[in-house]
Amino acid sequence: MKETLLPSMIKNKEKRSAVHAKLKHEKKLEKKKKAKSREAAEKRALELGEEPPARKTPRTIENTRELDETVCKPDDEELFVGNDADEFSSILKQDIIPKVLITTSRFHSSRGPAFISDLLAVIPNAHYYKRGTYDLKKIVEYAKNKDFTSIIVVHTNRREPDALLVIGVPDGPTAHFKLSKLVLRKDIKNHGNPTNHQPELVLTNFTTRLGHRVGSYIFETKESKEPESKGKDKKDKAGNPQEKVIARLQECGPRFTLKLTSLQHGTFDTKGGEYEWVHKPEMDTSRRRFFL
Repeated sequence: MKETLLPSMIKNKEKRSAVHAKLKHEKKLEKKKKAKSREAAEKRALELGEEPPARKTPRTIENTRELDETVCKPDDEELFVGNDADEFSSILKQDIIPKVLITTSRFHSSRGPAFISDLLAVIPNAHYYKRGTYDLKKIVEYAKNKDFTSIIVVHTNRREPDALLVIGVPDGPTAHFKLSKLVLRKDIKNHGNPTNHQPELVLTNFTTRLGHRVGSYIFETKESKEPESKGKDKKDKAGNPQEKVIARLQECGPRFTLKLTSLQHGTFDTKGGEYEWVHKPEMDTSRRRFFL
């Protein structure tokens, strides 16, 4: 029996790359072969008037995620009562118009200003203030006095923005996110330009209690749309046929990935603050384990 030579067993870089490319090509051919075989079986079943064989559900990280005891069910009354009484209830009910203060850390980076400019273009009612030498607690007090509802602090290293601090005003909470894979709007191919429309953010799989907590930073209004009847044109009250409107979505950017590293009660306080949740390295034991 011939043993398969794995790329990791080869010390020479060029040979290792060649073996890896060969295995990748063979895997691609095998996948195509299986797809053709499946299509042929489906076609044969349809010709015979039979039901085609059921397709297997592909395994993804989402549908194989580990069970979490904090996942909320749709009928979780305790969760929704908590949502109605948390720090964002007045914003979610639209009693208060959100007003966002954007500032930076004391570090400067080459792409920081461009990133902030992109944020100002897509976040409604957002205002940028230079950090200067002001302590963050002073900025929080200023935001409270000027009726801001949130503060976004863009943390940067010498070149790249690498973290976001989002502070709810006046009572918190404070969320700290690691920021990675940043692509500015100008670098997105065929990007669009922001309009005056209210932006929408679609959250999926934020099913745990922590996920609901973090997701409440965003508010949205969902409109129920009745499906059109098959074979019938949609008409207005006068009986005249209505024109179909086709909406075309276009990415404006910026594009980036956020990873929650901590969630703190109240506004920013590194010394005496009480943390609701903190990410620790030992939590990253499985790619199929989700906390949101």
